[in-house]
Amino acid sequence: MTNLFQALVVDKTDTFSVEVKPLSLEDLPAGEVLIKVAYSSVNYKDGLAGIPDGNIVRNYPFVPGIDLSGTVVSSADSRFQEGQSVIATSYGIGVSHFGGFSEYARIPADWVVPLPEGLTLREAMIYGTAGFTAAMSIEALEAHGLTPDNGKVLVTGATGGVGGAAVAILAKQGYQVAASTGRTDEASYLQALGAAEVISREDVAGSTVKPLDKQLWQAAVDSVGGSPLAAVLSKIAYGGAVAASGLTAGTAVPTTVLPFILRGVSLLGIDSVSCPAEKRAKLWQRMAGDMKPAVLEELVDREITLKELPAALEDILKSNTRGRVLVRLS
Repeated sequence: MTNLFQALVVDKTDTFSVEVKPLSLEDLPAGEVLIKVAYSSVNYKDGLAGIPDGNIVRNYPFVPGIDLSGTVVSSADSRFQEGQSVIATSYGIGVSHFGGFSEYARIPADWVVPLPEGLTLREAMIYGTAGFTAAMSIEALEAHGLTPDNGKVLVTGATGGVGGAAVAILAKQGYQVAASTGRTDEASYLQALGAAEVISREDVAGSTVKPLDKQLWQAAVDSVGGSPLAAVLSKIAYGGAVAASGLTAGTAVPTTVLPFILRGVSLLGIDSVSCPAEKRAKLWQRMAGDMKPAVLEELVDREITLKELPAALEDILKSNTRGRVLVRLS
């Protein structure tokens, strides 16, 4: 292999810049596993890494990209062998440790997951962190008692990465999904993923949020946060739950204790970043098996190269993407 390769580098040393540059293996941070990256994907956090005030990157120059899949080139850890297909997401990847927007990545072995049988490297990045977060949300709701015969399940932010994956996985599992979105012109896309009903975000959270409202859904997967999450909590049926993982609508949730103490509603926090390795590997197995929707490919908005990546980072911050944007590295 050549010692030089291409990577997207963000820099703030003099003026802020986002550009594709050649790097060498010596530029990569420490880690036991060297990976030739096949695919990455674009996440909201990656978009923030591509702006000067995104508060994601702390040290420059830096290679963003919180997701990657590829093939092991070399490993100092006996768990991984040359030629093995692997996935690496979350932890410090693309935040404090050089990430997936690079033809090669060196990653700590504890952050690497073997690609499970039933998934290709490309399909793993159709999921990416967004799909993994959706799967974590659904698994948490299942542990709380979610079943297909117990009523509708709401998914907020349904045209986003987490939301779209949640709609597809839930529909595959036999749930009746109500997909909420600010882009109701994308109803046909959400129906193709398996949504039984497409509603506007105004149908979920109008101009005022009541402490308690009509009981409409047995549970919800929420990637939005803010006032919409408060509205969702007020409309969950008795004993139901909301799995919350996002903050695109804000971090403040103007709710009361009433959904919790009068209806026994539970708010389940979903953190995919620090999910333990054993649990992470088991969930990826499910994502390759019983959770894997036949319509996984429908989640792909487009596939791009490194050169097209700066524009895609801008698009995700402007909500100009639908589902997942894949980055093909090799």
